[in-house]
Amino acid sequence: MTNAIYIATSEPYTGKSVVALGLMNMLLSKAKKIAFFKPIVDDDPQKGKKDATIESILKYFDLNQTYNDTYAFTRSEIFHMINFNKEAEIIDSIIRKYKVLEESYDFVLVEGSDFIGEGTAFEFDLNVSIAKNLGVPVVIVHSGQNRTPQEIAAAIRTARNNFDDKEVQVLAVVANKINSAHAFELTTLLKENLPARIIRSVIPELKELSNPTMQEINETLKAKILFGENKLTNQVDNAIVGAMMLQNFLTRLTENTLVVTPGDRSDLVIGALQANISKNYPAVSGLILTGGLLPGEPVLNLIEGLDSKVPILATERGTFETTNKIGAIRSRIYADNTAKIELAINTFERYMDTQELDQRIVTFEAEGITPRMFQYQLVKRAKTVKKHIVLPEGNDDRILIAATRLINQEVVDLTIIGDKSEVQAAFKRLGLSVDINKFNVTKPSDSPHFQDFVQTFYELRKDKGVNLDMAKDMMNDVSYFGTMMVFKGLADGMVSGAVHTTQHTIRPALQFVKTKPGVSVVSSVFFMCLPDRVSVFGDCAVNPNPTAEQLAEIAISSAESSLMFGIEPKIAMLSYSSGTSGQGEDVEKVRKATEIAKAKRPDLKIEGPIQYDAAVDPTVGKQKMPDSKVAGQATVLIFPDLNTGNNTYKAVQRETGALAIGPMLQGLNKPVNDLSRGCTVDDIFNTVVITAIQAQV
Repeated sequence: MTNAIYIATSEPYTGKSVVALGLMNMLLSKAKKIAFFKPIVDDDPQKGKKDATIESILKYFDLNQTYNDTYAFTRSEIFHMINFNKEAEIIDSIIRKYKVLEESYDFVLVEGSDFIGEGTAFEFDLNVSIAKNLGVPVVIVHSGQNRTPQEIAAAIRTARNNFDDKEVQVLAVVANKINSAHAFELTTLLKENLPARIIRSVIPELKELSNPTMQEINETLKAKILFGENKLTNQVDNAIVGAMMLQNFLTRLTENTLVVTPGDRSDLVIGALQANISKNYPAVSGLILTGGLLPGEPVLNLIEGLDSKVPILATERGTFETTNKIGAIRSRIYADNTAKIELAINTFERYMDTQELDQRIVTFEAEGITPRMFQYQLVKRAKTVKKHIVLPEGNDDRILIAATRLINQEVVDLTIIGDKSEVQAAFKRLGLSVDINKFNVTKPSDSPHFQDFVQTFYELRKDKGVNLDMAKDMMNDVSYFGTMMVFKGLADGMVSGAVHTTQHTIRPALQFVKTKPGVSVVSSVFFMCLPDRVSVFGDCAVNPNPTAEQLAEIAISSAESSLMFGIEPKIAMLSYSSGTSGQGEDVEKVRKATEIAKAKRPDLKIEGPIQYDAAVDPTVGKQKMPDSKVAGQATVLIFPDLNTGNNTYKAVQRETGALAIGPMLQGLNKPVNDLSRGCTVDDIFNTVVITAIQAQV
């Protein structure tokens, strides 16, 4: 079952607020606590403007949400961030805000952006990405105004295919604002063009929903309200320009007409007001007095005494400009227009199969996990039991930038090894906004633990020829000092390697942190965050040419790491051949390793030897190894040697744009992890997070 739905479109003015209101009403009949979330809003709340749909839903349904809780970014913020290539940061922030709602409410109704204003070219792909990363199904809404049934069906099919290509499930499509004469033909086309599992709804165009109110006209014209401020909810279904004699003017009045006339035409103003109260003429929605002209004082006094139910607005614009601006208005449903809201809800219920939609919601099953969601879950898990991580390389700017993010997000506690005055100067130079007092910054020789560390190292290594002077020199080395902090329990884990080599980082851990009982080899894994899944690659960083026994142990350790991070292990022991087809020393090593691993852990799903394509591609896997429980769906990929593993992970990373989190060392008694000297700030951040999670186990 899903606990969220995403309302999406590929164009502006589709009337998706009808679907939002209808869905919210439907959901509230099933659950008590429903939240509304719109990742991107058009108006800037700091300037006093708020999103009309959000306000309508919050007010009408009396939701227990503040306005600020309902959105993540304004359009201008999104456009600015995209210009600076911060798409990943956008998704991460949206996930965090959404997850707060998901954890506090029974269901979250998400509405996509409006495609209005600057930057609409990127918008559809961004909405697909948001829905994908939130892991929620989609209802697509499309407008049928001024289009043939064939054009509408083709546009809906294209939008659905784009979501399907990104493995975002579509629950329903809504063709809105449809000419009633085209409804049957369009319904037939949608049935032919879409899978049966997708619910199809065709909603006719209703002028009561699409025509503007006097409030919208007033906001567009920025007019002055002369009379009838409490009647701005009047709907305008027709408009005429008053420029003829009164007797001709009256014959042109129809139901809910807006009269646009120069302000000095007192005869037409009084005539329209009188027609509104006459049983022989239809209702007048309002009057717009143009040209900056007003009726004389006696006429204004007369109007004031009539207690008219007709709003009268005045504008400096001329009649021609005024009518053009009114004609361009796209109506919205505002919070104080209860009649429109209720009509929208009734319309949705009439034309949407709500029972079937409810059933699809109940039976929905999410498929896979996206890289950004995986990262979010890692950070969330790290926060549950905050750990203390030591970063020995306080002289590297990347370390300090990542440390700032970690502290500001309250992910971990940190010790940075370095000179405190130099670290403070670096924070200032980099313009980092963080309280230096939230870090423990220490220099080995200045630490109150230094002598104890020296003595401890000497006792541990004296049988290896280490004397006290040598121990003192070692403890002045930041990698040894940081590792000793972990060994002594003053830190829960260490991350290093931005400046130092892998051997420099790992050697101290091997000397006195040691491996876990039953583990003879330290190995590594990368979490490869591909566009549609997260895979575990091992060993890509430590062991150049493992034996069959070591390869089996690496596979088992990698499976345990996979489980630790919520990924079901389906282990592929990779080689240049699949099954029994290949011969040779290298493939025999993999075959033997597979047998050893299966014997040690019969509970694990392990396949080998198997080629990479057969391991990850369902079609190839089924063809080459049809009876395998791993082929085509492997989540843990074990490479036969470091040369293959290291090159493969880098090739996949560069060619697919995958995020590689790691390497994470496995097999040590306490977590110590190595960075690449070419690491990014994100790499450091993510490695600290996984180190903290390792320390929780």
